[in-house]
Amino acid sequence: MASRARRVSSRDVAAALLFLAAVLGASPVLAQATKPSPPAAAPVKLDTVTARRGDIRQTVDAAGKLQLHKWADAYAQIGGQVKEVSVAIGDTVQADQALLEITPTQQPAKVESNRAQMARLQADLADQRAQLEFAQLQFKRQTQLKAQNATREEAFESARMNASSATARVDAITAQIHELEATLKIDEEARQKTLVRSPISGTVVSMAARTGQMLAAAQPAAPLLRIADLSDMTVAARVAESDVTRLRPGMAASFTTPGYPGRHWSGKLRQVIPIPADGTGEQGKQAFYTVLFEVKNPDHELMSGMSAQVQFVVAQARDTLLLPANGLGAQDEEGQYNVNVLDAGQHVGARKVKVGLRNAQQVQILSGLAAGDKVLVGPVPDVFPAAAAPDAGTKSATASGS
Repeated sequence: MASRARRVSSRDVAAALLFLAAVLGASPVLAQATKPSPPAAAPVKLDTVTARRGDIRQTVDAAGKLQLHKWADAYAQIGGQVKEVSVAIGDTVQADQALLEITPTQQPAKVESNRAQMARLQADLADQRAQLEFAQLQFKRQTQLKAQNATREEAFESARMNASSATARVDAITAQIHELEATLKIDEEARQKTLVRSPISGTVVSMAARTGQMLAAAQPAAPLLRIADLSDMTVAARVAESDVTRLRPGMAASFTTPGYPGRHWSGKLRQVIPIPADGTGEQGKQAFYTVLFEVKNPDHELMSGMSAQVQFVVAQARDTLLLPANGLGAQDEEGQYNVNVLDAGQHVGARKVKVGLRNAQQVQILSGLAAGDKVLVGPVPDVFPAAAAPDAGTKSATASGS
């Protein structure tokens, strides 16, 4: 039995040795199979912008004020006291409509006296004409008698002198009447000047007259009322000297005003005042120039003095290829810009593009890109291979502008 135990023990030992050898031989494979794999790299987030078709405008921005376009002042032409003011600020008036009445300083009694004198002179003239007619008949009779030697010389000469005297008196009274007629005409003109009339049709926008106010004829004429046609308004914009050289008459202009959020008004540039605005361009200060254009105001919504944010359209293009301005890279010596385009396979390729109009947000692409191209913003990330050389067969963008 001892020998059997030894045989079993030897067999068991041999089996244990074989098992151990198998385990030790398979351990590298098991270790390799159970070794954890490294974590997958996180996807790189790319900031891109897309080239799309649309409209672009290149503008000059400026601040401005609304002003009256057509207006006229009404003045007093005689001295006196304001008797009655028949309108108020905001009233609509017609041309030649009476606005106020003035009681003149000249006494009305003087006017009545001149009229009475005229009546008396006209009566005297009628009497003298009757006497002239009688004197002429007497002279004619004496002339006939003298031809027949039937009258004395003294009677003939007396008749001739009476006729001449009567003619002179008629002429004298006629001259007095003409002189008085001129005086009465002046009186009538003065009477008409007591009514201050509207020079144009429009709205009363200011008034410096009140009932009972004394107006001196000797003082410089000052406007009593201002009448304005509010159907059109003028926008006066202050444009910096660096921008005003780009403006020309006839350019499209538009503006907004805080009183009407979201609304736009438009017009055409009329005039650039060629001298700097007051207080600008002195002692090293930047010069600003006043630029004027008109806008329709049929409902009188816009009022004088309102502020305006103005845009003058220097150039524009419609249905052209556009790219956000932050997608452009550096500019080369030829005036083109470098961009990096990301294709559908997440490959980056370098291109050169030619640009046209541009503003703060967008730039017009004349060549180098097509609609839908995605342009990388900023440098190419390190995880990507170096950007390829610019494509020799650069794509072109069809641009239409006006």
